[in-house]
Parts: sequence; structure tokens; C-alpha cells
Amino acid sequence: MTVKDRGKVINYVQMEFLSVPENVSLSRVAVASFAAQLDLTLNDLEELKVAVSEAVSNSIIHGYNNKPVGKVWVSVMRYEKELVIIVKDEGVGIEDVEKAMEAAYSKDPDRMGLGFVFMRSFMDEVNVESEPGKGTTVELVKKLELPKQSSGKQTPKG
Repeated sequence: MTVKDRGKVINYVQMEFLSVPENVSLSRVAVASFAAQLDLTLNDLEELKVAVSEAVSNSIIHGYNNKPVGKVWVSVMRYEKELVIIVKDEGVGIEDVEKAMEAAYSKDPDRMGLGFVFMRSFMDEVNVESEPGKGTTVELVKKLELPKQSSGKQTPKG
């Protein structure tokens, strides 16, 4: 994945776990706990949790065909203006990323095909790189609101 220069990393956490469904909730909670250190709303935290759940679920369900045979990596980096979450697997990969990102597209008829739709609606950026037989990397970016600087001047009340 082409790495965009986002400035200095202020803090980060990395996880590696087996491709088992129980680890979807682990990744949700871990990312939300890390993000809770920031000035985010409860709604922002919920949206982050959904986006991470979808990305990790995709790795487990589609990347490894729901088998506990591979590793999933989740990295969360805090920059001054952004929170970046990377979800990576070495699974089967995606043949056509653009097609996979379309609403309601899924190779599995039992799935709704809304994972990327949720990720895109809840994050400011979603970047996906994939190669068949080598895996997929999903980058989720949330812009952070910087605290407004006080001018130091007091306005008269009254």
C-alpha cells in the first residue's frame, strides 16, 4: 500500500491474531479503547467500531474462507489530524476491488455485501489494495477535529 505522509506518529498500537470470528469483537474493543483517548464523540467511536468490525470480518470470512488458518493484523496510528487503522490479511485476495466495493456485491449469496459501504459511510477515507493469492490491506482514515485555539481575547458580556 502506498503510504501517504501524514506527519509524525503520536501514538500507535498493533495487534496480530488468528482468523477466528471471536477476534472481530476483540479488534472492535481494542480500536475503540485506543480511540477513546481522543476527543471523539460516542457516535464517532461507534462508527469506528463498525468499520473495524467490517474490515476484520472481511479478512476472516472472505480472505480465509471462515477458516482459522491465517493471521489478521490490525494497526492503529494516531497522527495530529488523523486516526489511521490498517487491517491486513494474507488470504485469497480480491480480484476486482472496485467491484467488491459496490453496494450489495458479494461472492457469497448469504452475505449482504455492505461491508465496504459501511466502511465508506463511517470513515473519511477507505483505501484498499489487494492481490489474488496474496491478501488484502484496508486503510481506514478518520479525520480528527483539532481543538479551536483561543485568541486570548475576552469578549465583553452583556
